[in-house]
Amino acid sequence: MESKIVSDKTKLFIASNSECHEIKVSPDSDEVLKVWIKEPTWLQVEQALSSVMNIDSASQSMDIDLNKMYRFMVKNFIDKTEPSLSATDLLRLTPYIGNQLKEILPNPFLDIIEEGDTGNGN
Repeated sequence: MESKIVSDKTKLFIASNSECHEIKVSPDSDEVLKVWIKEPTWLQVEQALSSVMNIDSASQSMDIDLNKMYRFMVKNFIDKTEPSLSATDLLRLTPYIGNQLKEILPNPFLDIIEEGDTGNGN
């Protein structure tokens, strides 16, 4: 059976619009922070991964710096906020807000985890 070539090229690219999410400011408040998240390109996913992995060839060890990953994600995947916050402001959010933000940001590790779960040995 011959493979079908994609006819709609727009299926190949990330969404051009960012998606708005509302984050509660505190558990007992009805106030929210609006955050618009951009979909990452494949290259941004690779950049995010390379920004967090520190490989020591001498000891053949690898460690992951999640702090660098979140900084990269805030800088590259957040389009805008309401009220308007800078990247520095976003890094100073409360843990309650930050945990919600982590849930809506793209996770560059998901592709790696999903590829490992395919069972095909790759």
